[in-house]
Amino acid sequence: MKVVVTGASGLLGRQVVREAERRGHTVVGTALSRAQPPQLVKLDLNDATAVEAFFASEQPQAIIHCAAEKRPDVAEQNQAATEQLNAVVPGLLAQIAKDLGAFFAYVSTDYVFDGTAPPYEVGDTPNPLNFYGRTKLAGEQAVQRANPEAAILRVPVLYGPTEYAAESAVNVLVDAVKNTAASAKMDAWQARFPTCTEDVARVLVDLGEISVGAVGEGVAGVFHFSASEQMTKYDMCQVFARLLGMPDSLHHIAPITEKPAAEQMASRPDNTQLSTAALEEIGVNITCVPFE
Repeated sequence: MKVVVTGASGLLGRQVVREAERRGHTVVGTALSRAQPPQLVKLDLNDATAVEAFFASEQPQAIIHCAAEKRPDVAEQNQAATEQLNAVVPGLLAQIAKDLGAFFAYVSTDYVFDGTAPPYEVGDTPNPLNFYGRTKLAGEQAVQRANPEAAILRVPVLYGPTEYAAESAVNVLVDAVKNTAASAKMDAWQARFPTCTEDVARVLVDLGEISVGAVGEGVAGVFHFSASEQMTKYDMCQVFARLLGMPDSLHHIAPITEKPAAEQMASRPDNTQLSTAALEEIGVNITCVPFE
């Protein structure tokens, strides 16, 4: 199949491109600030005219939309830009996919939930606590209005190969572990389910392969994918310390064992564990690599 991957220079998008290419598909990746033509096409997703012209020219059979503002605190500070990218652009792309007869997958987040009643099934009512989660939920709704045949995949915090540590809220913890000269406080309260981008990429390409060319058998609606290992950020730091051969060197990191104060910039839910039952029902492989 021919697939366009947006956000192809990013943490998840890079892995989706690699996975689709590994399976022999024709892949066109788009990016903006980190675009490297001809490998990645430079495309401003906020420019509707340019976006429509690009897809009219490429005529993909599948569109996997990974581009987003995924940093909750940045989203809180830059609300107009975040709303445009996370809430408006997905609807435009979903409509384009519908007009082309192409499969469309939108990557969403576990932060559409408030974290009070895990594990969450796909039919559970969202209640995002922060602006980032609200924009991603709005993006879901825009996609569903424009293209009821689209697939929405909610995922938790991601890790994987990075170009710089801060690409991932998980990978960046390695720096904190290594920097033993700097004291730090680390959350040891809120549950996280760190999930590898390579596994998420596999699932997204699986969904595309099931749907492209299918007659009445494609996948549509909301799905959840997540690793099953529950960890706090402090737990992850302990793992990294062991992997780095410095298990007794976390004296500089103090675990925070109480619920974080409400005054932090963007509130985080306590536990947004996602149930993968909907993916299992359609036969998608939901295995994940171990975190350690």
